[in-house]
Amino acid sequence: MTEALRALVARIHAAPAQVVYSFAGAGVEALAWLHAVGGSSRTVLEAVDRYAAGSLEEGVGGPVAKAVAPEVAVALATRARARARALAGSAEAVCGVACTATIATDRPKRGEHRAWVATADGLGVRLYGLTLAKGARDRAGEEALVSTLVVRAVADAKGVLEATPLPLVAGEALERRFAPGPELRAFAEGRRPLLAIDVHGEPVDALPWPVGGGAVVSGSFHPLHDGHLGLAAAAQRHLGRAVAFELAVANADKPSIDLDEAHRRATQFTGRAPLLLTRAARFDAKAALLPGAVFVVGADTAARILEPRFYADVSERATALDAVRAAGGRFLVAGRRTDGRFVTLAGLDVPDRHADLFEALPESAFRADVSSTEIRAAWAEGAVASAGADGAADRSAADADDGAPTDRR
Repeated sequence: MTEALRALVARIHAAPAQVVYSFAGAGVEALAWLHAVGGSSRTVLEAVDRYAAGSLEEGVGGPVAKAVAPEVAVALATRARARARALAGSAEAVCGVACTATIATDRPKRGEHRAWVATADGLGVRLYGLTLAKGARDRAGEEALVSTLVVRAVADAKGVLEATPLPLVAGEALERRFAPGPELRAFAEGRRPLLAIDVHGEPVDALPWPVGGGAVVSGSFHPLHDGHLGLAAAAQRHLGRAVAFELAVANADKPSIDLDEAHRRATQFTGRAPLLLTRAARFDAKAALLPGAVFVVGADTAARILEPRFYADVSERATALDAVRAAGGRFLVAGRRTDGRFVTLAGLDVPDRHADLFEALPESAFRADVSSTEIRAAWAEGAVASAGADGAADRSAADADDGAPTDRR
């Protein structure tokens, strides 16, 4: 196992969700790697090597016409998730992971050397397909490649966004697919304006707070990190309200997030906090969806909400803020380091007419100064940042609304 892979496995174990792993033909080394790093009991509930035809059929739940096929991987992952739920109970976040593959053996194979890997969670099924270049590796090399893909899939399933690159050769490419579950599909098709996801990663009908509203930390969460979670905790202490996160797939300031990427980012919250998926790019629209909510934002986002140049005119800004008030909404503003200085609500030009909508979260209650941008830069340089949501406490960030949808136009 490489050091990069070892570091990835450590981050997998630090993320909350637990898995049942079902595999056939290859992928056994992935299990060994997961167990080789301390903390595997936080990840692996059970693993089953379904080598015999009868075992594979048991894992799929019926006859198998072709063992190495995408539908087999999906069926294995779906049933593995059901098994994980039975083992862990309803109070834990779980997912199913599966691999079916055919790789080099002690005799020539006429067909392709291929692997299908799938993961299943409360929002849908993710599928990875890889055709290996025959003759480019021996069996051990092909096993290592398939197992690396499995570990990457487990990382995705547990919300670990950064991953070890696959060592592919010329002519090899990784195929990815995502099939949303019925609730997420309804949201994607516009039949649900809001999708609430509980702390276990399961879609639910109810908002994660009682009548009267809660608090909402909005952001792009690329990635979710300790700063986001720290701000949510500080807001909950300050307000005495339940706090949820909100990821808007539509954004007034940046390109929209597609369903595949929305699912990847949503998995980061599994086992950590409830999440709301919306298309509300502006805070007046968010307030209409979430009446009575307190929106927890950084000072930079509050500045954009207030800045006249982001509206057709001052009256349009007033109309948007009036709509927030009419829905019972308001803002809790955390200080934010911007351009080398720490900016708070006191430094913003809040119109007297709407001053009652804005409250400062004291610096003594929360401050952290590392951004998602810096974490992604560390990924690009090959250094796994420790400021992820499962990272060390010595690095966190103030940009809970880093890249967040705002009232900006």
